[in-house]
Order: sequence, then structure tokens, then C-alpha cells
Amino acid sequence: MILRAVEQPYDGAGLIDFLARRMVPGVEEHVDGVYRRSLPSGEILELRPHPEGMEATHDVSGMLDLDAPVARIAERLGALYRPGTRVPGCVDGDELAVRAVLGQQITVQAARTHAGRLVQTVGEPLTRPSGTITHRFPSLEAIAAAPDAVFAMPATRRATLRSLAGQPLDRLIDLRGVGPWTQTYVNMRALGDRDAWLPTDIGVRHGLARHGAADPERWRPFRAYAVISLWASLAS
Repeated sequence: MILRAVEQPYDGAGLIDFLARRMVPGVEEHVDGVYRRSLPSGEILELRPHPEGMEATHDVSGMLDLDAPVARIAERLGALYRPGTRVPGCVDGDELAVRAVLGQQITVQAARTHAGRLVQTVGEPLTRPSGTITHRFPSLEAIAAAPDAVFAMPATRRATLRSLAGQPLDRLIDLRGVGPWTQTYVNMRALGDRDAWLPTDIGVRHGLARHGAADPERWRPFRAYAVISLWASLAS
């Protein structure tokens, strides 16, 4: 593994915990503190927290948010900010768009179940499976061509998933069935928007209620880190 060193503090374990809570069966696994997943290339990525940053088998810097200005973020967010918190990115923007649509108005566990079903039915099997990792995440084209029976969801959401192919990630909101939450979530995790804010998200709202009086406008331009911190406060 190659060590990706970063400005301290860096909560690598927290980032991996975020990913582990959202793992898609057949694509990702988390064993003994190591996060592993298939890449679009068919190779297997491994991430392991390290005191100085993150050990990784592949260059996935965008996924790890290595260059976050943590001192400025901590100053802006104050007591809300969990030291070293980063915004987890992704290995593929198209995959994240699918997962964002699947996650609309349902629980994380339900979204994982739907994604796992797509993986098993239209994902490409790996030439060399590794552990519980057996497939690549399906392409947008494969999802668009999948029969109706693959989608155990309302027809409107099925149509939205099929319409993702060919749509720029920053213009998903132009599609029917994609609202501000979905676009902002993709902006945050796939496009690197550090000020992405999800005011209607149920986890954010519960986190704000637990945190007490807060003015999100004061957290600009780092509100994405507030989102991650609020979600983490509920998980703990």
C-alpha cells in the first residue's frame, strides 16, 4: 500500500466508517478495519487508516479529501466540527448518481438493498472475485437497458435511473425525478463542492435539533463538512 499523507488531523477511520455504513453488497466490504471495493477497471481498491493519513492500493485522492483546509474548516464550524472530518468522495460519479437516486426518501439500508439487487442482475461479474466482492457496479447504459423486473421500485424512479445515461453530473436536476437533495448530494461527493448543504435531509435536521441553535450561513463555504459532522453525530 502507498501512504497518502495529509495535513493533520485526519479522521481516516471516520471516513471509512461513512463508506462502510453505505456499502453495496457484491461491490464493497469492510473487514478488520480495511475497506475494499471493486473499481470500474475491475481491480480491487483497499483503504486502511494510518496515523498520518490513509494507506491505499490505488490513487483515489479525490475520494479521500486529502487537501481539505482543516484549520479553516474548524474555525468556521466551531464545536460542531469533529476534528479531522473529511467529506468522502467517490470512485465514479455515475455510480454515485445512481446511488443518490436510489437513496431518495428511503433509509440507507433500503438504498443498499436496491443497489445490491442492481449489482447482481446487471453488474459485470469480476474475472477474479475477492472475498465478498464479486461484481463491478453496473454502468448507466446497463441500467438503462435493464428490464422492468430488475427495479423493485416505483416506475417514476425507474425512469429517472434510466435517464441518467449521458446526463452531465452538474445538470442532473434537469431530469424528471431529480430534486435539489439529489443534485446537492452528488455535488458534495462527486464534484467536490465543499459548501454543499442539505437543509431538507432528515439526518441533517435531526442533527441540528441535537446540536441546538445554529446558523448554517455562518458555516459557509464549508457547509458540506457540517453535513458530514451532523450525520456522524447521529451515528455515534
